[in-house]
Amino acid sequence: MPVNLKAKKQLVARMYKVGVNRVQFDSDHLDDIADAITRENIRSLFSANTIKIKPITGASRGRAKVKKIQKKKRGVKQGSKKGRKGARVGKKEVYVTKVRALRYRLKIARDRKEITNTEFWDLYKKIGGNTVRNIAHLRTLIEEIISKRKGQK
Repeated sequence: MPVNLKAKKQLVARMYKVGVNRVQFDSDHLDDIADAITRENIRSLFSANTIKIKPITGASRGRAKVKKIQKKKRGVKQGSKKGRKGARVGKKEVYVTKVRALRYRLKIARDRKEITNTEFWDLYKKIGGNTVRNIAHLRTLIEEIISKRKGQK
């Protein structure tokens, strides 16, 4: 009659911070595992390779790599393109890359003490609201803020 080692598996999973399904017992030494009561016993069984932890198996990227290579072979010049601009690179993707670049530049400006914290958040909100067109536009806005501040002094 086989021994129920479910509790032992759960203990090992908790000890090594892995899922229960990744814990694997050596079928030849099941009686030793059943006798193991303390965590110290389990650690010694683990070092003796009686208890093993299966590696994580991920989804294979083989087919995806082949597809990528095939896509690279195809022409991407003007004549080969079909569909409008938004069909190849989505509006959201363009927006996200633009916003990230602008926010990065804005943070640099704040770190260099070119703008104050309140001015930073004012521009930050404008970037989020898609008011700032590009980095050159952001630069002009920062320069306007600086010149306005100097004019007030």
